[in-house]
Amino acid sequence: MSAPPRLKLEHISKQYPAVKANDDVSLTVLPGEIHAILGENGAGKSTLMKIVFGAVQPDEGTITIDGQTVSIRNPHEAKAQGIAMVFQHFSLFDTLTVAENVWLGLDSGETLAQVTARINAKAGEYGLPIDPTRPVHSLSVGERQRVEIIRALLANPKILILDEPTSVLTPQAVQTLFLTLRQLAHEGCSILYISHKLDEIRELCHACTVMRGGKVTGVVDPRQESNASLSRLMIGAEPPQLVHREATLGDVALELKDLSVAPDSAYGVPLTAISLQLRAGEVLGIAGVSGNGQQELLAVLSGEDRRAAPGMLALFGTDIARASPHKRRRLGLNFVPEERLGRGAVPMASLASNTLLTRRETVRALGWIDVNATRALAAKLIERFKVKAGGPDAPAKSLSGGNLQKFIVGREIDASPKVLIVAQPTWGVDVGAAAQIRGELLALRDAGCAVLVVSEELDELFELSDRLVVIARGKLSPSIATRDATVERIGQWMAGLFDDKTLPQGKEVAHAAA
Repeated sequence: MSAPPRLKLEHISKQYPAVKANDDVSLTVLPGEIHAILGENGAGKSTLMKIVFGAVQPDEGTITIDGQTVSIRNPHEAKAQGIAMVFQHFSLFDTLTVAENVWLGLDSGETLAQVTARINAKAGEYGLPIDPTRPVHSLSVGERQRVEIIRALLANPKILILDEPTSVLTPQAVQTLFLTLRQLAHEGCSILYISHKLDEIRELCHACTVMRGGKVTGVVDPRQESNASLSRLMIGAEPPQLVHREATLGDVALELKDLSVAPDSAYGVPLTAISLQLRAGEVLGIAGVSGNGQQELLAVLSGEDRRAAPGMLALFGTDIARASPHKRRRLGLNFVPEERLGRGAVPMASLASNTLLTRRETVRALGWIDVNATRALAAKLIERFKVKAGGPDAPAKSLSGGNLQKFIVGREIDASPKVLIVAQPTWGVDVGAAAQIRGELLALRDAGCAVLVVSEELDELFELSDRLVVIARGKLSPSIATRDATVERIGQWMAGLFDDKTLPQGKEVAHAAA
């Protein structure tokens, strides 16, 4: 007799006040199967996975594991059933170390030293380098994602749920993770894989359940599908093609001159002699492996870190090295951080209130807030950027990750900035929404804005950027026109292997300082 399905969901429904997240959803996953859950932002994927993990309780439906109907009332009971989950929004304690965070999530009775040794071993085995002694608050988003993945792997699960696991991993790390997942599946682990990256799903997964509006719209073998056919199943159409016109360069908008800043913690990365010019009307992409100085550079550019020496940072010729974030915004510099919840948005606050973090046009004399104007601004952003939300009063934490990303990026784009610095612009965003965000960024560039994009998705950088640079160990590579760049060359530079000799001869290539 054949083994029963590892996981079977039947007629799962979940109603929230503003939306029915899951509507009569059924799903079957076999032992050793890598099963993709595909759908646009707000389709109900994450809610369904949280139900399996016990973090959310369904209103209706049954869950069966290995032929036995179970009731999973909380994540602790899910772990007892052999279920582990890597959330898109991380569940880590910032003030604890990596090892302490992992130790708290294990019920093995091991000592902290033993868990630390296991983390090192697992990190080396799967190519996910991390220092177990580092406090989580000192880690970048990509490094935090490694912690979540390692923590899940250490639990030796029989059902592993991954929610956008590669959203901030480099292409090399993605392939290493795929080797790990295939090995786990070969050993009998069933994997539920949520991703918006259609190429990944087609390469990795054995089956794919497609959701739209909280319902299952189809189950397919992704290996027999194309990106276009999967996109049609997911959003009802193929994503629009980007129109990337030749850049019309204007004046120097943002300039860094030999920027050097010591790390502000024992685990930070020093920035060393970074020079670049960003001109109006261009998109400059910064690539790099997570943890190589992106966090520190973004803090300096946004004004969060004001330790740069005078003269090292200029905005349209004005020295802003010591200027506050508020002054930088008044001069036309807007910023999208890589962390959505806690930095880009206040989780418990409404979307309307979250507009006030960076938009002050609805604040009147003496600091009075025009509530109606603030709600109207939020409503405009929701409509313009097609954000699925329960209106301007919906708390930020109630949105799916991709919809919150659209709101935060839209809030800054809508401000008509002169310079926009954006980190991970389409992290966790479906293909349709990603195309919309990238199209808006290019439209902003065509209108004369200078756009700086920091991303760990090379495909995104190649699609958006006019020029590319790489940051490695706190140093910046030469810049290269995107049309002259290759994935192989950028990959070498991401490993720190850049100098004048690596530049192609006879091409239109300029140093970042040129």
